[in-house]
This record gives sequence, structure tokens and C-alpha cells, in this order.
Amino acid sequence: MSKDPSSSSDPFDLERIQQLVELMEQHNLREVKLKRGDQVWILRRGAAEAPMPVPTFVPQPQPVVPQQSAAPQAAAKPASEEGLSAIKSPTVGTFYSAPQPGDPPFVKVGDKVQHDTVVCMVEAMKFFNQVQAEVAGVITKILVHEGDPVEFGQPLFQVRPE
Repeated sequence: MSKDPSSSSDPFDLERIQQLVELMEQHNLREVKLKRGDQVWILRRGAAEAPMPVPTFVPQPQPVVPQQSAAPQAAAKPASEEGLSAIKSPTVGTFYSAPQPGDPPFVKVGDKVQHDTVVCMVEAMKFFNQVQAEVAGVITKILVHEGDPVEFGQPLFQVRPE
């Protein structure tokens, strides 16, 4: 008597599950749900998707050392940078300017961006966060390089608002 392959009493094949896990890794899938009869298996990769916690860093006051500089603080910022906005990193991670290696960058100097324009990705623990401009204007400077580690709140781009 042959068994029906859809029979609910047969266990799932471990070899097939291993193949599914490999396919999940190749295609960057987080979850696969399998159902056979009354059995339901859910395969998940990585941590459950949850909002990335924002680090709560309270800077410790540093002792103030008076400087003997006669130059005013406003002169430290060149006139060409006056009125520019910064697009900052929303998280700690690694900066990527393009969706895939070899692809053109999301933006380059001189490109116009809108509030919802994706300008780069920051990868943290294999999770890729798309960074949106959140300002309308023209990219005037890219402040980081491909693969650079970035900190929370670190300026990534300078934008001349329009």
C-alpha cells in the first residue's frame, strides 16, 4: 500500500527543509510557511522584524577649556556651506550608495532630490535601511564613501534646499 504524499502523518523531509533554508538565504527571504494536512511549519531567518531601537546616548559633560583664538566661531564655517542641509544616518551601520554592487548610485552630486527620494542604504546586522532625503534640493556633497561605517545622526550628504 503506497502512502499519499499529501498525507498529514508523514513528517516534512529534512533535506527539503535544508534546501528551503538555502533558497531563503539566496533570495534574502525572511519567512516561509509550509502546510501539509494539519501540520504547519514556519521557517524564519534572522531576528523578527522589529523597529530598530534608537540608541539612547546621554553625552557626559566635558570640561570646558578656554581657547586663546581671536577668530569668531562663525568664521569656522565656509560661506559656501551657509544654508545647506544635511541628510543624516538614521542608524549605526555601513553606508552603501547603490542598491547592489555594480549598480549606479542612488544619487550623485548635482542630482535633485525630493523628500521621499532614496539616497542610500545603511546596513545594520544584515538589515538594509533605505535612507530618504527628507529635504527637497540639490545634492552638493557626499560626505562618506562606499562601505564606510556610519554613526547614528552622522551627516551623509549636504543638500542645498530649494
